[in-house]
Amino acid sequence: MRTLIVDDDPVCRAVLQHALMAYGPISFADNGVEAIAAVAAQLAKGEPFDLVTLDIMMPDMDGHQTLKAIRRLEVLFKVGHDVKVAVTSAMGDKDSIFASFREQADLYFVKPIRLDQLMDELRTHQLIAVRA
Repeated sequence: MRTLIVDDDPVCRAVLQHALMAYGPISFADNGVEAIAAVAAQLAKGEPFDLVTLDIMMPDMDGHQTLKAIRRLEVLFKVGHDVKVAVTSAMGDKDSIFASFREQADLYFVKPIRLDQLMDELRTHQLIAVRA
């Protein structure tokens, strides 16, 4: 599973890296601008990310704008809705959650993220193997 972790908080990046490193290569972006460049580069190589974890509150470009741009890139590269996007945010209010799903997020996790819940959802979306 190719993963892009997008978060301006190094602690959040480290937690997600620790949880996901056994499942494949991980790339990092500190903000939305870097994330869009990374997603575009992978799409251009024909090797899209399988998972993007995306913080909402970031400098330069917030997570909602970044998610819109990722979905536009998928259309541009004619790959469909292949990249699974898991929003990770400290904002757990309904408006933030609904806004993320309106922008075609696949998952939404309120920080601090429960890693068992994250792994269960990744199994449900067939991004990692189901436990035997």
